[in-house]
Amino acid sequence: MTHAVAVRRAPAVAAAVVTLAASTTLANRVLPGWAYPLCGLVAAVLLVALARAAGCTWRDLGLRGFRRPALVGLAGAALIAVVFGIALAVPALRTVYHDGRVGDPDFGQLLWLTCGRILFGTVLIEEVAFRGVLPALFGASDEKWRWRPILAAAALFGLWHALPALAIGRNAAVHAVFGSTPAVVLQVLAMAAAGAAGVFLHWWRHAGRGVLASVLVHFTTNAGGLTLAVLVR
Repeated sequence: MTHAVAVRRAPAVAAAVVTLAASTTLANRVLPGWAYPLCGLVAAVLLVALARAAGCTWRDLGLRGFRRPALVGLAGAALIAVVFGIALAVPALRTVYHDGRVGDPDFGQLLWLTCGRILFGTVLIEEVAFRGVLPALFGASDEKWRWRPILAAAALFGLWHALPALAIGRNAAVHAVFGSTPAVVLQVLAMAAAGAAGVFLHWWRHAGRGVLASVLVHFTTNAGGLTLAVLVR
């Protein structure tokens, strides 16, 4: 991406960051629970509109094509499912999924949490924003892996988790390892882990040549993790 293009897209980047900051604040601190997925969906649409207005193509955003992204995403989802299966089969690993944030949802509530809150309120907005819009605005390309825009988007992905990371200590495995660690340090560590996960997820988007690939991996990870946490509680 040339300097002139970067300068021209700077206002779109700023607007995208403001949109994301407003979205996470509204979703985590203001809006009722039922509005969480709606907030994510609206924010995703606004971000795509911003990127398109800034000159990004559908291919830049990872929103063009279906077959390859779907196949690569399903392959990644299958790998995640195998990992969850191993964790469920090995008693020593189940502690990782003892999470005080889960509660005791019934089947209907679990369906709402996975296919409502997680899919639309978490996965959709995060993949559109951090594997689609922001990398495109920063100059990422599916033709060549470019560290700078990918790391920039991953760093913002870590910051995006600032509010959710406040509750990370309620996970049993985290508490067992970091029980005496100050909450702010845990928050920073959780944000750093989220940034690293952002790079991992972008690899799936890059391999699949589309955001659908990372959506499938991300959804399987989050929804599968929640389901496993309910099963082992």
